[in-house]
Amino acid sequence: MTEDEIVERESGLQKGLSKAQVVMIGLGGAIGTGLFMGSGIAINYAGPAVVLSYLIASFAAVVMVFSLSEMAVMHPTAGSFGTYAETYLNPWAGFVVRYTYWIAQVIAIGGEAVAAGVYMTYWMPDTPVWAWSLGFAFILLYVNSRSVGDFGTFEYWFAFIKVTAIVLFIILGLGTIFGIGTEPVGFHNLTDLPGGFMPNGWTGVWMGVLIGIFSFVGIEVIAVTSGETKEPEKAIPAALRTMALRLILFYLLALTIVVSFVPWTESGAEVVEQSPFVKVLSYTGIAHAAAIMNFVVISAALSSMNTNIYLCSRMLFSLSRGSYAPKFLGKLSANGTPVGAILTSGLCILLAASVSVITPRAYNYLFGIAIFGAIVVWMTILVSHISFRRRHDVSHLPVRMPFFPYLQIAGLALLAAILLTMAFDTEFWNVSWIVGVPWLILISTAYFLWKRRNRAAAESVAPDSLVS
Repeated sequence: MTEDEIVERESGLQKGLSKAQVVMIGLGGAIGTGLFMGSGIAINYAGPAVVLSYLIASFAAVVMVFSLSEMAVMHPTAGSFGTYAETYLNPWAGFVVRYTYWIAQVIAIGGEAVAAGVYMTYWMPDTPVWAWSLGFAFILLYVNSRSVGDFGTFEYWFAFIKVTAIVLFIILGLGTIFGIGTEPVGFHNLTDLPGGFMPNGWTGVWMGVLIGIFSFVGIEVIAVTSGETKEPEKAIPAALRTMALRLILFYLLALTIVVSFVPWTESGAEVVEQSPFVKVLSYTGIAHAAAIMNFVVISAALSSMNTNIYLCSRMLFSLSRGSYAPKFLGKLSANGTPVGAILTSGLCILLAASVSVITPRAYNYLFGIAIFGAIVVWMTILVSHISFRRRHDVSHLPVRMPFFPYLQIAGLALLAAILLTMAFDTEFWNVSWIVGVPWLILISTAYFLWKRRNRAAAESVAPDSLVS
């Protein structure tokens, strides 16, 4: 099957997303509870040097997303990196990447649903978490089942809330640090505490990179939207340029303010208990700081859920159109959305959420698949892009990754090193290998069984066709 035929089979989706919506969807996918809550764990690892951790992680994210977007501009399709892996590597790679990404996002959304329910107990402690989680999931499934334009509008405003919160946080933080209207806080907390700027050395910085990478997962949604974006050859490059810069600035400035404002020994945490952002707002004396940040974190969780439901449904849609999943998952409703893929993903999301409520230990193993799968997907994107470049003259493309292939090789080396680090960390991260490797074996076995069945079916039909 040719490149154009693979892309054509996924046609039919409405092109209802604007450039502004694509930018906000990209920000919404990458700015989640990982920044507002998970950053406390990264600070505990790296101290003030957490800024270096996120700078290193942002390098891998930018290389990956620019490489992906080169392919998305030439082949705007819902299957995105899964379709490109099938096209430029082999069908097995496309099959494994799409199913791995789908299951990773299903688990992540289940976790976000539970997190949103937990945050709601701040105001309504007597309402069970599962009730909120279920309610939020149904609302967002409904939003995704409407036209893609409605989804884009909904996500635009969801992402707008957290972007506005970050901008205001940065303005307030910088004003307080430099003493605008008050005594300056300064930057002494970056170096004056025991251990200095890098209290846990480069080992701590490196462990912070792991958290940073997982915080950026979701940025790849920009390429997935290419199949439903108006004029993707213009919208995707424009969205990328603004989104990548904003994302790095938001993360680096916000985290610099956190570790400058509050001693890292207070803002860091071994487990997520309270957002370091809440601690900063509390220090400023702002009334109801915890309630304000709780609202922002809930918005972040719901925005991330909304975007990832979109991603899940498009992966299933792409698999179905490639005959790798049941046909009903590839059918479109009257308003151009893959409702079957959305509802099927929704059911699995609810199952993942229920597992996390019943037994957190079991959910840790599910989460291991998610974090292992996300890095495998990013590495596959970079390998696919190297093959893509060998087949095409991209000098005419509006978005092009410079210094090819050196940046791609550096990105691959960085991601491979992160995977190896996870394998040897016995406290938590090695669970990703314990479940991630068996998952790859399982899904690969499923592919080869599917392939053998299709070959047998084709051979059984061939003699009949000759007779006729």
